[in-house]
Amino acid sequence: MEIERINENTVKFYLSYIDIEERGFTREEVWYNRDKSEELFWEMMDEINDETEFEVEGPLWIQVHAMNNGIEVTVTRAQVENNDVGFGMDESDKHFDPDPSLFTNPEQLMNELSDEPVVWTSDMFVFDEFENLIPLAKKVPAYAVQSSLYSYENKFYMHVNYDESKMDDDAKLDYCSIVSEYGSLSQVTIHRLEEYGKVIMESDVLKTVDKYFGE
Repeated sequence: MEIERINENTVKFYLSYIDIEERGFTREEVWYNRDKSEELFWEMMDEINDETEFEVEGPLWIQVHAMNNGIEVTVTRAQVENNDVGFGMDESDKHFDPDPSLFTNPEQLMNELSDEPVVWTSDMFVFDEFENLIPLAKKVPAYAVQSSLYSYENKFYMHVNYDESKMDDDAKLDYCSIVSEYGSLSQVTIHRLEEYGKVIMESDVLKTVDKYFGE
């Protein structure tokens, strides 16, 4: 699980389906079993409290984004002053645009969102060594993707955006399977890499690797 403290009253965490299964839950339970989804949510909030000292007090605004490999959950703690409910957000957090109608239990919100389609538009791959990219570059066929490469905490991350007009889910799965032979899917977000990582290649990663490092 990846946790990001946004501000005093907001925390965001990403939970992959592998993380969910390792905690003894299934994907179906998270989306369709209200008791199980609530149990998982509060288990995560206990863990977040231990790591970031984010205590759950009063009403919560919960935003859940379904992703192809897991779920991203944003939790904002409301502030109640003089019987008025506020969210304690500053100008930098206006993009959350909280809706008071979203005061709800976490499992209810998850179930409400379970029918929304998941659009598979990008993936993040991590490689322990740069050299792992060299044989991959020679093996992978040409796909309609845009890619960039970053270094972060002694590892290399390739962010891939799929061309939705040219690649269906089967093609994306084929691409993902080939790349995963040399690396693995990562929970690290592109936003984290753009802020803390170092850009190695801005575009055409595998083509560039093959051009300069292929035999």
